[in-house]
Amino acid sequence: MSEPRPSDRHDAPDPDDTFEGIVDEATQRDPDLAVIEAGSRTLRAHSGQPQGEAVPARPADPETDKALRAVEQELAGRWGETKLEPSVTRIAALMDVLGEPQRAYPSIHITGTNGKTSTARMIEALLNAFELRTGRYTSPHVQSITERISLDGSPIEPERFIETYEDIKPYVEMVDAQQPYRLSFFEVLTGMAYAAFADAPVDVAVVEVGMGGTWDATNVIDSTVAVVTPISLDHTDRLGTTPAEIAGEKSGVIKQGATVILAQQPVDAAQVMLKKAVEADATVAREGMEFGVTSREIAVGGQLLTLRGLGGEYTDIFLPLYGAHQAHNAAVALSAVEAFFGIGAEQARSLDIDAIRKAFASVLSPGRLEVVRSSPTVVLDAAHNPAGAKAAADGISEAFSFSRLIGVVGTSGDKDVRGLLEAFEPIFAEIVVTQNSTARAMDVDELAAIAVEVFGDDRVQVEPRLDDALEAAITLAEEEDEYAGAGVLVTGSVITVGEARLLLGRG
Repeated sequence: MSEPRPSDRHDAPDPDDTFEGIVDEATQRDPDLAVIEAGSRTLRAHSGQPQGEAVPARPADPETDKALRAVEQELAGRWGETKLEPSVTRIAALMDVLGEPQRAYPSIHITGTNGKTSTARMIEALLNAFELRTGRYTSPHVQSITERISLDGSPIEPERFIETYEDIKPYVEMVDAQQPYRLSFFEVLTGMAYAAFADAPVDVAVVEVGMGGTWDATNVIDSTVAVVTPISLDHTDRLGTTPAEIAGEKSGVIKQGATVILAQQPVDAAQVMLKKAVEADATVAREGMEFGVTSREIAVGGQLLTLRGLGGEYTDIFLPLYGAHQAHNAAVALSAVEAFFGIGAEQARSLDIDAIRKAFASVLSPGRLEVVRSSPTVVLDAAHNPAGAKAAADGISEAFSFSRLIGVVGTSGDKDVRGLLEAFEPIFAEIVVTQNSTARAMDVDELAAIAVEVFGDDRVQVEPRLDDALEAAITLAEEEDEYAGAGVLVTGSVITVGEARLLLGRG
């Protein structure tokens, strides 16, 4: 295996500040200030138990597995996640007949384009470290549908998933009968999550939007903290064709009087978010100003960070994830948890550093620069848009000393495939194009045609089946002695990564 390379409090903005002044401040700042590279330092290990099983296997009990498959089949018969009718009317109706379970606990709501799930997992780990019972709702799943609903850091048990579905099914059917359109797959899952969290019960829910914000099915919660991860172009047919238009939709998660944790954004997206915050009388904390990454060092198995939060500086934090983007996600997650506890606005104190270190050291993020095999090293990353691909390319180049990297790419047909391939072109010696098993997958010949334009014919190999593509890439990585340090990166889609994970024996 190619080893990874070793190697004050800020008060809330004055309410009298004008919106124009805030925008000017955000526009003038240096976007790179939040990351200050430090010299090499000996890694001090910080122990922490990993979060619960991140990607569960199929149920061992045949009857439970049969019942889970039946639920999956019923859910699959509804509108899929890519067919939307922009409205929260149906989910609101379901919440009403269920007795408003989403109001039984406080929540942290996460929107943005990239980094939402990793940030949600970090927030969850931090809250668990302070002995709060958590519910986490994220999407899509890597392998098992039960990953989407987590309690205390672990995916909901299959039996409980089935029970939750059966409990709300009569109410779902009631709403179906009253509405012009039946509840969608995602709406039913959202209802299940909110009901499961109330039944647990949880102390706080960490909720990732499915798409957008204003009309996303998750947006029936009144979150005290709204988190906005970096916004870039994705789902442009539904959300808008510019960062500002997309930000307008995503800003719908900002509720009256909430605290907004704003990751670094394109200026036009930041302007939209800040204007919405002013309208909602929300407090804003901005990465690079009120919080950020003070220093970052590559370490064996991840990176060592110093983070500046709303309550001060947190040093010697080991994060077992690769890439500068994950360091930024960590800063956002820390500040979100500080805001949840009232730090920075109501209290001038820091969170317990030992708890913070232990929490971050436990974080897992399956399918995000995840090493699943050695000899040769095979890494999985669920990047599916150009910004995500750029972050993954930068992360793998920084953390691994591959002499040659082979890409295995299978994408969905509704993405900016050319932009994704162009982001990976500088780091891939060769690329094997393929397709996953879903109807959304881009036809392998269409993908190959674009890949040839980006990489040239001599660097592109076509394998319609994912198992054949993996075998071909591994063979390319192993074929010559001089390439003993070669590796494979599987990417392009969460679905492609999930199926590869199963094929490589990680399911």
